[in-house]
Amino acid sequence: MTEIFKTVVIAFEAAAVLVLVLGTLYWLGRCIWQLFQGSKPHQAYRAFRQSFGRTLLLALDILVAADIILTVTLDLTFETLGMLGLLVLIRTFLHFVLELEVTGHWPWQGAGGSADASRE
Repeated sequence: MTEIFKTVVIAFEAAAVLVLVLGTLYWLGRCIWQLFQGSKPHQAYRAFRQSFGRTLLLALDILVAADIILTVTLDLTFETLGMLGLLVLIRTFLHFVLELEVTGHWPWQGAGGSADASRE
């Protein structure tokens, strides 16, 4: 049974890497395409940053899920639980910072406080 969970964790981690690689290539390609279509560079760059930020958020969520599965199913000790807590804390902080960067407001503020609306 342990081998199955290890395989699931590896699959989750591979999925996160795949999301990062494919998302980066896709959004970079869209950015370049927008530039060739006549978009202003700062608009194309902003669209790329927001889209890539969402890609990073999705990959972080997948990695947190992999860490939870790994810790809970394989080796549940106080040390591994502490490491999981630290990893989740760091990734949650990164998630909040990326959310602020992508949407212009903190996650708990809702969609009404978007800074993007005031820029346009």
